[in-house]
Amino acid sequence: MKNQKGKTMIVTSSKGGVGKTIFLLNLAGIFAKKNQKVLIVDCDLAGGAIALNLNLTVEKNIFHVYEDLVNHRYQGYEKYITPYHKNIDMISACKDPRQALKIDIEYIISFLEEMKNHYDIILVDTTHGLTRDNILLLDKMDIILYIMTNDLMDIKNTKAFMDVMNKIEKENIKVILNNSRDIGLNYFSKYDIRSIIGKNIDYSIDPSLYIKNITSFLLEGEIFTLNKSLTFKDKNDLKKLEKMAEDLIEE
Repeated sequence: MKNQKGKTMIVTSSKGGVGKTIFLLNLAGIFAKKNQKVLIVDCDLAGGAIALNLNLTVEKNIFHVYEDLVNHRYQGYEKYITPYHKNIDMISACKDPRQALKIDIEYIISFLEEMKNHYDIILVDTTHGLTRDNILLLDKMDIILYIMTNDLMDIKNTKAFMDVMNKIEKENIKVILNNSRDIGLNYFSKYDIRSIIGKNIDYSIDPSLYIKNITSFLLEGEIFTLNKSLTFKDKNDLKKLEKMAEDLIEE
């Protein structure tokens, strides 16, 4: 049993295709290298792809967590996790999208709180947008990691997202501008984006971290931050991700 409670960190966005899940997985890799015990929980209930991206065969998923909790059969978290790395475990989204419709997210939120007794970091992936489940999850997380790109529609949606967060006085949001998702998107400066969305950009993922053959890594179930042989044009850009992870640990 851990003496100190872990932290819940949710990774979210306002639109799909911004690199949210890839960011989460590689952040998990950095935490793992820093000897943090990490649990990844896929709360993109109907469309999650964490298990697929990690090339894992899953016996139990998040629906089984909910089903056992609601029917008073839950006897501990161990039987629901799928190990990936000595410091990374995973709980996948529903195998059947119809199962997602049955889940009351409040039970999953309670489960995530319990996981803070067993892991240093609980990384929660979500679907994009402000769905009911996402709002309830966001409200209970220790840190919200919001991923955006330099895309005009994404910036527009981000402004709407931040307006809602301001109204409910959420201050635990870190904005990450992902410039590695599509290296051709450079229309707006950080100053422009900050002025539009009304929120500072806390971290940037640099274009040099763009991986042309990212699909091959996914097919192999590989997290690139755990790949010692992978090199980038500028090693300092990867160090910025590592510094981000250190900051989040200390939050």
